[in-house]
Amino acid sequence: MDDFIVVIPSRLSSTRLKEKALLDLNGKSLIERVYLRAIQSNATKVFIATDSKKIEDHVKNFTPNVILTSVEHVSGTDRVHECASNLDIGDDMVIVNVQGDEPFINPVTINKTADIIFKNKNASVGSACTLFNDNDFEDPNNVKVSLSDSYRAINFSRNVDQTILSDTKEKYFQHVGIYSYNYKTLSTFVSLPRSKNEIRENLEQLRFLDNGYDIYLEEIEELSIGIDTETDYKKALKILNDND
Repeated sequence: MDDFIVVIPSRLSSTRLKEKALLDLNGKSLIERVYLRAIQSNATKVFIATDSKKIEDHVKNFTPNVILTSVEHVSGTDRVHECASNLDIGDDMVIVNVQGDEPFINPVTINKTADIIFKNKNASVGSACTLFNDNDFEDPNNVKVSLSDSYRAINFSRNVDQTILSDTKEKYFQHVGIYSYNYKTLSTFVSLPRSKNEIRENLEQLRFLDNGYDIYLEEIEELSIGIDTETDYKKALKILNDND
């Protein structure tokens, strides 16, 4: 059986939006809304990994599946790994890392990302992408991924020169920050030093590529809205109000 678990990393401190995990979104916190979407997927279990006792106490109001992790972690992936290390899972267990600021993540996207590992023997890592809206391409916060014909990631970048783009056959998609891998791959990844390309672009996924791991992506039609700024928060509230 193709069993997988979801781990949602969530930290209290946020540079652009204070304590955003606990923000109220029409009666439910941001982190609770992410969790409620994740449990609609085919995951056998959904866990929240947090560095904050405040978040842990809050999460226990709606699920016991929360693990307190070190405050020293540099990335959400490190937090996911510590959480997974505390669980009784084998090296082959597939883990889907769902970002803790995606209250509208589609459960189908979670399933499709997990399926990449189950169905593609060449894939070390699964992820997702979507077509760009033209006005979003220039934004360095919207990560670009170029793909082979088989949807294997060739490169990730924050900035792509449009003049060079017109002369190449590479097609760029907007990367969606969700990942799947088995526990063994995750454990190896967090033990590797940050690569030069990763540091230059500030994109953690480049460490996989720089160390010979193949990332395959599933193209999805809709892009979930992540909440990083006050503007994002207001946009999310509007979506919720419009759907009530």
